[in-house]
Amino acid sequence: MKPEDIENKLRSQFPDAEVKARDMTGGGDHWQVDIVSQDFSGKTLVQQHQMVYQALGDWMKKEIHALALNTSVK
Repeated sequence: MKPEDIENKLRSQFPDAEVKARDMTGGGDHWQVDIVSQDFSGKTLVQQHQMVYQALGDWMKKEIHALALNTSVK
């Protein structure tokens, strides 16, 4: 998996988002993702993270072993 794969998948769910994905270990399964979107407005941090997990779908079960998230409102 490449950073662009994660960035594109998240942009498809959060069209206004600024997204940056970084492979933390070089193995393609531990990721740091920074995402800024207006869609997070009025949501708690837990709700924001749940939205990202949902957007990544099945990738969270197989391709992504660890995910460090930074979410904020645009």
